[in-house]
Amino acid sequence: MQVKILADNTVAALRPKKLLAEWGFSALVGDVLFDTGQNTAAIHNSRLLGVNDFSCVVISHGHYDHTGCLQQFLELYGRKKVFLHPDAWLPRVYKDTPIGMPWQRDEIESLAEVVEHREPVEVSKGVIALGEIPRVEKDCAIGRIKRDGVWEDDKILDDQSLVVKTKGGLLLVLGCCHSGLKNTVNYAEEVCGEEVKYIVGGTHLVEMKDDEVREVARWLKDKVELVAACHCTGFRAEAILSKELGEKFAFAGVGFELEV
Repeated sequence: MQVKILADNTVAALRPKKLLAEWGFSALVGDVLFDTGQNTAAIHNSRLLGVNDFSCVVISHGHYDHTGCLQQFLELYGRKKVFLHPDAWLPRVYKDTPIGMPWQRDEIESLAEVVEHREPVEVSKGVIALGEIPRVEKDCAIGRIKRDGVWEDDKILDDQSLVVKTKGGLLLVLGCCHSGLKNTVNYAEEVCGEEVKYIVGGTHLVEMKDDEVREVARWLKDKVELVAACHCTGFRAEAILSKELGEKFAFAGVGFELEV
């Protein structure tokens, strides 16, 4: 199983030349496209990184920086299934700035088979989209959402991650992890009945205080083999993770690849 990051805030690989960064996230997880980035970087980078096709698309949540290139991917690679939570379509704002998905449902349905889900679903062999993640520990919800014509605090219930069953334990791939890293890890283990050993993607630790990040890092240290954090993790949180996890931490970005 290989994870290849197609879009992220930073470029992590020297080669191939001309890789682009943008605020957002997209990754190829085996044969599953997980998120599509914000603008054009994911499409551009996918060509440079040798992406020829994928079986389906999974959307982690309905924010613009994870869904902005969805239409372009479908136009380029042909009709696919698109898995997402029904809340992903709803209007959203953060400090009065729109941050929701820039596509209407009918625009995507004209190009794809839309599969809405709240429960875990196997989207490819051994690859599970987790659906809604129970919030027991602290989460990382932000902004407001318009539901039934009324604006309310956004719990980002549509936030989901991908979990992959490997011989070495579970591989967890995160979009933004608004559900909270502990909640997501625990739910992945509950769903699959195995332990998470590898974590790649955005952790949203950028919203946490330094002491909270240290506590999460120490919790992870005895559990996992690798944490490759990027996107919404934040520079301070990445530095703390690197210090606490040592060789178990990797800086990730566009061009980063992990094979398990």
